[in-house]
Amino acid sequence: MQKLPIGIQDFRKLRTENALYVDKTELIFQMVQGGGDYYFLSRPRRFGKSLLISTLKEIFLGNKDLFSGLWIEEKITWEKHPILHFDFASASFKEIGLEKVLHKRLNEIATQYQIGLQESNLISRFEELIRKLAEKENKVVILIDEYDRPMTEYLNNIPQAEANRETIKDFFSIIKPNDAFIRFFFMTGVSKFSKVSMFSGFNNLNDITFNPFYANLAGYTQIELEHYFEEYLQAAEIAQNMNREELLTQIRTWYNGYNWGGETGVYNPFSILCFFSNKGKFANYWFETGTPTFLVKLISEKFLYDFEEILADESIFSNFRLDDLDAVSLLLQTGYLTVKRRKGQRLYLGYPNHEVRQSLIQHLLAGYMKETTPSVSPLVWQIADAFAEKGLEKVVKFFNIVFANIPYQIFEEKSERYYHAIIFLVFLLIGYEMQSEVSTSEGRVDAVLQTEKEIYVIEFKVEDSAEVALAQIKEKKYYEKYLHLGKTVLLLGFSCKNKGIKECKLETLER
Repeated sequence: MQKLPIGIQDFRKLRTENALYVDKTELIFQMVQGGGDYYFLSRPRRFGKSLLISTLKEIFLGNKDLFSGLWIEEKITWEKHPILHFDFASASFKEIGLEKVLHKRLNEIATQYQIGLQESNLISRFEELIRKLAEKENKVVILIDEYDRPMTEYLNNIPQAEANRETIKDFFSIIKPNDAFIRFFFMTGVSKFSKVSMFSGFNNLNDITFNPFYANLAGYTQIELEHYFEEYLQAAEIAQNMNREELLTQIRTWYNGYNWGGETGVYNPFSILCFFSNKGKFANYWFETGTPTFLVKLISEKFLYDFEEILADESIFSNFRLDDLDAVSLLLQTGYLTVKRRKGQRLYLGYPNHEVRQSLIQHLLAGYMKETTPSVSPLVWQIADAFAEKGLEKVVKFFNIVFANIPYQIFEEKSERYYHAIIFLVFLLIGYEMQSEVSTSEGRVDAVLQTEKEIYVIEFKVEDSAEVALAQIKEKKYYEKYLHLGKTVLLLGFSCKNKGIKECKLETLER
């Protein structure tokens, strides 16, 4: 078996150590074959952006030997270019400040190519380096990894984030007037700031984030998974005692589903590598490597909890503003949501897969409960067992244990919606298909829960009785739109009061 490249972001190291490489060079060829092209790609963390940058670096250094056996090997003229590589993912800007980091990097590149720089101003110094390198060596290649890190690392300190944004914007403002000296420009990030605030100087920037042709540039396709990981799939079959069809179905459910405009989804590469490294153990690998607390805090503050079938358009990927953070845009750009389907210009967003869905729900539930860690699973499974048995008294009992752990003042602020959110998230975590605030011809029903054979139409009341909740469902005929599905329809009313559930009543709809 070839070595799994977990944590290897350097293409040279990957190839010299004979680690497994999923060949993306046919797509890369489409970018590098032209001249003077400028590209931007947004993808979530740990999706192979740094390895892609490193691959481009070796191509433009002319290191053909590293590409032996790969698609691109005999397809291009291997010409050497000076590389200006800026890696903000590993830069120490928090320790010494962003401007000093940029000065330091310019000096390193100048020393590497034995270029003397006279300018002291940061922007002028960058321009001087580009021109002198082009005159001495060849047209330059500029590679920027995670350009947005100096901003996103300071989302809890907006003034500093804005200052860093202006520094980055000014620094790269000299790219356009020096186009004659530039062979290729490629920039990656997790987020894309609005053009007005960040990209105004890049009117020739080709944003391939949603370009269907490049949808598979990062991440693994189904074909790639089955081709490159055949030996690991065989080992996982044995370790998990599954046949191939069962194994592939589970892998797809857990780790596939990311989509940026392609016909099919792609797998999270980090999760796949960890999965095979752990002999086919299904676990939350990507999510556990760094879910930002500010993200959960932002979602909680905006009181969001239902992330299925969110309607958006492609502008959501260019709608990142420091002064007005949009939670859905942030979730999409960071990989917690993805495009599930599109209809014309409309995008319908949702969780990409089981790994992200379960983990984010658990973190959100813990966030709403003001828990420091998402340790609510035991209670959730008790609620699941009681609900499956229609044991409503136990359902109420276990939910009230959940509510007892929530600070009292939260209920004063949120009222009915807070009960709704907690109950909704618990049922989602159990694994039920849930929708909130579903529109009908007579209004909106609070929630709808579906199992394989049943549909629960749910209404919440604060102060009023569960009977009143059921009466509203019947009066408004919230159930009508589900009658054609052939499932048993049940009406479920919750009465909430004094920081808990007072009662809930269940009634089967008679037809």
